[in-house]
Amino acid sequence: MIPWLRPGDPPTAFPPVETALEEPDGLLCAGGDLSPERLLEAYRRGIFPWFSAGQPILWWSPDPRMVLFTDELKVSRSLAKSIRNKGYELRFDTAFGAVLEGCAAPRSARDADAMNASDAGTWLGAPMRAAYTALHDAGYAHSVETWRDGALVGGLYGVALGRMFYGESMFARETDASKVALVRLVTLLHGQGVPLIDCQQETQHLATLGAKAIPRTRFAAILRELIHSAAPPPGWHPGAQGSTTP
Repeated sequence: MIPWLRPGDPPTAFPPVETALEEPDGLLCAGGDLSPERLLEAYRRGIFPWFSAGQPILWWSPDPRMVLFTDELKVSRSLAKSIRNKGYELRFDTAFGAVLEGCAAPRSARDADAMNASDAGTWLGAPMRAAYTALHDAGYAHSVETWRDGALVGGLYGVALGRMFYGESMFARETDASKVALVRLVTLLHGQGVPLIDCQQETQHLATLGAKAIPRTRFAAILRELIHSAAPPPGWHPGAQGSTTP
């Protein structure tokens, strides 16, 4: 049995992450709500929501934890070629809702490159999209978007809190479009002193980009060092609703 949160429970009511189940890996508790206050408290503790339609809200803290240190990004020759030659334009926060829709769309095995290991179409339903839109409106959730010829062809979204970025999902409609967005994000965060992106669960796709699994105890210790404020981090990207080349 796992603990259940009631909608009226305070955001701090999460059980210790050390009590999460080993099977399924990291399942910590269920219930509660997806209010911005509860979501932010969850991220501070290394917890994230992940559930499919028809399920209660499920909260997770897997062990080990997949992360990408921003000074350990690996860019393959083919990806570097895409960055140089595909004609992609990178934008920040100009189409957050469209990025959510892109991440929520059914995807084939070929392009199932979400930061979350499962098909995002099974869990990024209307309640989750509404929750992250509220975080976006509050200045915490952000999108990195890959555009070409005026069309959105890929991107990612996640949550910035303290000196952490929590990657949630990414999608691509053209070759390497999501990876180009991730490279731009890593470059930006590294330059602003943000050392870590949380990738949640282990995937081979992320491992090829330099992500690795670390023990949950180490992840929790890193969070204690990097998150000291409840306020949205100021100026996490260069200019409000700006665009850049890769």
